[in-house]
Amino acid sequence: MSDIAPKLEDFLPGGPLAGGNADSRKDLMGLSRAELAVEMEAIGEKRFRADQVFNWIYFRGVTGFGEMSDISKGLRARLEELYRIGRPEIVTAQVSRDGTRKWLLRLADGNEVETVFIPEPGRGTLCISSQVGCTLTCSFCHTGTQAWVRNLTAGEIAGQVTIARDELDEWPTPSDDRQITNIVLMGMGEPLFNYDNVKAAVDLCKDEKGLNFSRRRITLSTSGIVPEIRRAGAEMQVMLAISLHAARDDLRDILVPVNKRWPIKELLAACRDYPSLSNARRITFEYVMLKDINDSDADARELLRVLEGIPSKINLIPFNPWPGSNYGTSDPDRVQRFGEIIRNAGIMATIRRPRGSDIAAACGQLKSQSERVPAWKQRGEDRPGA
Repeated sequence: MSDIAPKLEDFLPGGPLAGGNADSRKDLMGLSRAELAVEMEAIGEKRFRADQVFNWIYFRGVTGFGEMSDISKGLRARLEELYRIGRPEIVTAQVSRDGTRKWLLRLADGNEVETVFIPEPGRGTLCISSQVGCTLTCSFCHTGTQAWVRNLTAGEIAGQVTIARDELDEWPTPSDDRQITNIVLMGMGEPLFNYDNVKAAVDLCKDEKGLNFSRRRITLSTSGIVPEIRRAGAEMQVMLAISLHAARDDLRDILVPVNKRWPIKELLAACRDYPSLSNARRITFEYVMLKDINDSDADARELLRVLEGIPSKINLIPFNPWPGSNYGTSDPDRVQRFGEIIRNAGIMATIRRPRGSDIAAACGQLKSQSERVPAWKQRGEDRPGA
């Protein structure tokens, strides 16, 4: 018996431990060009076939090998026999009064995540998830009340982008005049607790022969996983956002409990070391405005003090209530005053206008119905004893 513990991918369709009713073909969604080249060589094909397949999956957005018209019928049939192009399944699609769209997506093992598209004049932001549930328990965040189930694979993360492009009819990958101009890893989960899969998905998003997003159009948001912030700066080189929400450790320990492991001083030291910081390449600090908790003038001045010397943009987020939350939303005048103090010190401060709150798509409101999926269900088997 092997001493190597099985991985999530082993139980998903195409994995060696997938149930008998699952599609046993290997999923190509999530594979890089180099990984596709290995697959092509394994079936006796030339490596250049990988570029063709990659282009069809990530640039043209096809879901079946029969659509790959520059590949011979014989090879298409063989690819169909051996492989599949997995996509999440849309369970529900909602459109807010303000045009925000939210999709509840079902994954191959039955778990679900949410993805949100926020259209604005001149830009459109796609907010994608990195985990089913969340490893963190931030007290003001609805997602944090959902137990962590598992990390998403690279294909499931990148697959959210392909689904959104399907829904917005944005294939092949446009060079300009896009609806989706920006990607933010601000959905369900802590991206840096799923580092390898997030990096692989980000690489797919950046590939100019595939999804083709500039690294400056991709923002990774973290609650402060300090060692991985340094690693992400060196390896991903995308824009960074920090879910800060408090400038004092005693308060942040409550709002963002991971602060007990990596307190503010350590977090901001990692931010100061983030590569290529400049006035044109600032770190965004997200700050949810909680009534009578973190919204005083003194809180604003303390925030300025701790961020001194870091090229910063501060994003003030009025709290979006959710059932069972114990926090209130700061008064609009208080949010404006807080922002004025920041701006008067020469720091950019924006107030995020709530988007999609009527469909629970606003910041901090995402939550799927997934809970932990038992191993027997992941394998596609009947419940033991049934």
